Order: sequence, then structure tokens, then C-alpha cells
Amino acid sequence: MRASGILLPVSSIPSKYGIGGFTKEAYEWIDFLKKSGQTFWQILPLGHTSYGDSPYQPFSTFAGNPYFVSLDDLIEQGLLTEEECDEAQLGTNPSYVDYGKQFENRFTLLRTAYENDKKNDQTAFEAFVKEQAHWLPDYALFMAVKDLHDKKAWYEWDDAYRMREPEIIEKAKIELADDICFHEHIQYWFLTQWVKLKAYANEQGIRIIGDMPIYVAIDSADAWTSPQLFQFDEDLQPVRVAGCPPDAFSDDGQLWGNPLYDWDCHKKTGYSWWISRIRHAAVLYDVLRFDHFRGFDEYYAIPFGEKTARNGNWMPGPGMDLMNAIEENVEDIEIIAEDLGTITDSVRDLLEESGYPGMKVLEFAFGGGSDNPYLPHNYDTTNCVVYTGTHDNETLFQYIANASDYTRDHIKNYMNRFWDNYEQLCDNMVRLAMMSIAKYCIIPMQDYLHLGEEARMNFPSTLGGNWEWRLTKEQISDGLADFIGNITRVSGRWMKEPVKPVEDEKKEPDAQTEEGSTAESLETEAAGGAEEKTQDRGWAPRQDSEFQPEN
Repeated sequence: MRASGILLPVSSIPSKYGIGGFTKEAYEWIDFLKKSGQTFWQILPLGHTSYGDSPYQPFSTFAGNPYFVSLDDLIEQGLLTEEECDEAQLGTNPSYVDYGKQFENRFTLLRTAYENDKKNDQTAFEAFVKEQAHWLPDYALFMAVKDLHDKKAWYEWDDAYRMREPEIIEKAKIELADDICFHEHIQYWFLTQWVKLKAYANEQGIRIIGDMPIYVAIDSADAWTSPQLFQFDEDLQPVRVAGCPPDAFSDDGQLWGNPLYDWDCHKKTGYSWWISRIRHAAVLYDVLRFDHFRGFDEYYAIPFGEKTARNGNWMPGPGMDLMNAIEENVEDIEIIAEDLGTITDSVRDLLEESGYPGMKVLEFAFGGGSDNPYLPHNYDTTNCVVYTGTHDNETLFQYIANASDYTRDHIKNYMNRFWDNYEQLCDNMVRLAMMSIAKYCIIPMQDYLHLGEEARMNFPSTLGGNWEWRLTKEQISDGLADFIGNITRVSGRWMKEPVKPVEDEKKEPDAQTEEGSTAESLETEAAGGAEEKTQDRGWAPRQDSEFQPEN
């Protein structure tokens, strides 16, 4: 099936309170996607961002970003007032996120909402906590202890907490019970709101493409609670960390600093942590992009303490052993492989054996000769996803503006289409992507809007100024939807009408399912729950009780 979509991070959606979230504007964005004939909305990771605000360095691989919780929704529930939210100073620039103000002021609002919510019936919340028991208590404890230590990274905590001594952990669970419950409430709001938004998208025929970082952050609940899954020594210091070797773009390579997996340990557990992770993702997304797919074949390991990535070496990853475990144990999730960068024959073999579509990026296509694999005439299969650029690249307009005259002439000659300015050249390159044989085509929203450097989402290996760009309401118009829709229609990618679900006869709750109705609530939500009142929202089913990681 040929189809297309638009890449727009949740943080970039227009909103009243300084950052995009699960607000009415997100529903309006889905309406825009439908009107323009799109099938996909691709987003960046939804995780709870940490220092640096990168969605690829979250505090948990399971927890959601508190910034995305809709304050309007909490106002509707009577947990906050408009006055409280208006006075919170969450940022005033509609084009950029002020993460400092979000960090300083949003949690105060969420704490107020939590204190008010404690007065209400907690039945649905308690069912949620039970269903998410494989990750939520550890994450909430991690955040509460982090607050106790002035938000320092866990490896800087007092030794008793750092090493998770049983006595101190049990004491913390009692003494920090209210703080733990607060963080659990944030996740309850986050996931109930997201499930409702995703259900609305699916009803409109829009599928969500999520993004899964291959690694977890070193300062994460995952690393703290399950250190046996990572390459740590007995004192919980990393032995090696992740990164990329030197290349044409960086003489020192990229030193990411993430802890590396102990793949032997994962294999012994039947990859239970990974299966749990992917099953959780299957609730959040319809399609999942595996970031840094090469790392599953071979991963670059840098000795801990190195100042650059120069002295690392390649080590074998899990390969098809992990992919087979995912296929056997996870249903209802389609996977895209981010196979960019320097790709070896063994990575190509892994991609082919897995059956996952890889990625093609037009901004990489016009360097070198006619055999460049990113040029559309070299696509040897329809089983791929073509992009003009990704969140890590220049915007298309910026790429064209910064290109050499030779590169621009190459683009012009390749397409044999008239262009009088950079905006027209942007449109021509979008058309080139849409007309390619790739089964899916994803265009960053900035490229439809001809935005330049000011709208770049991320510049890899830099801190500050990233992840900030936001779409404004004025930039979304019926005319733009018609323009996108026309390219989508003529390229044979117009959204197929969603198949309406057939109502089954009512079934008795599974006797083995706790809280009967909650286990079926996601299906109810997807079939029409978007119209339910906030207080009656269902909950995402617990899917992975058999695959809890060892603690």
C-alpha cells in the first residue's frame, strides 16, 4: 500500500501553554492530516525528557513526558483553574519551547492538580497502577528519590540509594509514598490522554509512527533498577558506553554516553525486557521506528572515561535472535528500521532477513555519483520509507540554501523541473520523494512550510537550542492542506478510508483478568471511546505480565 505522512513532534503542536501536548490543537492537527490525505503522523519519542531536553535521553523507556499532559483537560476535570494555568509562566513565544520555564513551573501545576485529585474516587487510577506494575512503581520511586537528592543523577546519590540496599528502598517507599503517588498520577494522566488521542487518530484513518531510541539514558529508572541488563561493573560504573566512530562529519566521532546492553543477560531471559518494552510501544503506536538499527547487528563500544569516541571498537549485537523473539511475542506493531549512516553488508543482511523497511533520505542523495543509494532510481525495493530529511538534518530549505551551486544544479538536472527560487525547489524535492517507489513517504512539516535554520529540530552532538521549534496556528491552513493533498493524490498515496470496526457480541470478562472491564478498555476506546467523558476513560491493557525484567 502506497501511503504518506508528516513528521511533527508532539512538542511542536500549537498550544496555549508553551509546548505541544494532548490538547484540542492535537485533535485539530489530526483533522489537518486527514484533510490532506495523509495516513501517518510520525512523532519523536514520547519519553520523560531529562537534562538537555532530548527525547532520546529519557528518564525511563516506559514513562511519558509530563510536559505533554493537557492542562486544559485537568481544568475540565476541576483539578486546576484557568487562572492558575495562565499565571504559571510556561513560555510566551508561540514558535519555540522554553524548557526552562516548563521545568520550573509545570510541575507546580501538576502537584496542585494531584492534591485536588486525591479528593476524588481513585478506582480507575488504582487499576492503572496495577496494570502498569511492571515499570511504574520503579519509575515513580526513581523520580521521588531523585527529588530527594536535589534531582542529581542516580550514580551521584548516597551509596545506600545508589546500590538499592533493600532496607533503604523499603524505607523510601514508606517515607516518599506521597511523592511516588504524585509521579504515578502524572503517568496516569499522560497515558489516558494519549490513548484517547491515538484512538481519535485511528478513527480518522491516521496511524501513529513512534520512535524508539535503541539505548536508555544512563540516568534512568531502567539503568538504576535493572543494572544487570547493562555493562556495569560491581560498583555500578559503566564498563563501556555507546557512541559512533569518527567519520566525515566528526573527527572525534560521537560520544553518546549511554550504557550498553549486556546482550548475554538479555538472551538468558528470553529478551523479556525488550519484549515488555515493545509491547508497551504497541499500545502507544501503530508503527515503531527502531533508531540506530545498525546497533542490533554490531554496536560501537567506547571504554568508560574516554573524552572522545576515537578509541572504541565494534562488538556483536543480538541480530535476528532479538528480532525473532519480538515477532514471536509481540502482536499488532509494524517496524521501520533506521538504517542510516555507514552500513555494512551484515546490516543489509539483517534488514533483509527481518523484512523491516529501511529508510531513504533525499538530503543524502545528491553527493557522489549516479550510484548513490539514496537517489530514487537506485531504490531496489518498494519496501522502504523515503524522507526529504529527518529531525537530525537541516530543514529542506536550509539544505538547499547551504548547498553548493554544483549540488543545486545536480538536483535540477536530476528532476528536470523548473524552479525559480528555493521554495519551488523544496516543493520539487517533496514531489520527487512522493513519486518514488517507496511504499511510505514521510515529509517533515517544516519542509512543506519552506522553513529554514530557525525551524531545525536538532543538531546532533550539541547541547542547547535543540527540540524547541513549534508550529503556529497561522501556519496551518486549508490552502496548505489542499496543496499537500494534491501531491498526495497524484502520487497514489491518498489515505485509504478506515475500516469501521464491527461490533462484537458482548463477552463476559476474562475470569483471569483483574478489574474485568479495564483489560478491554483500550478496544472500547479505539472503537468509540473518544467521545467518552474524561472521568470515564478506560485504560491501556496490561500486556506483558509474563515478561517482567529481573530486579
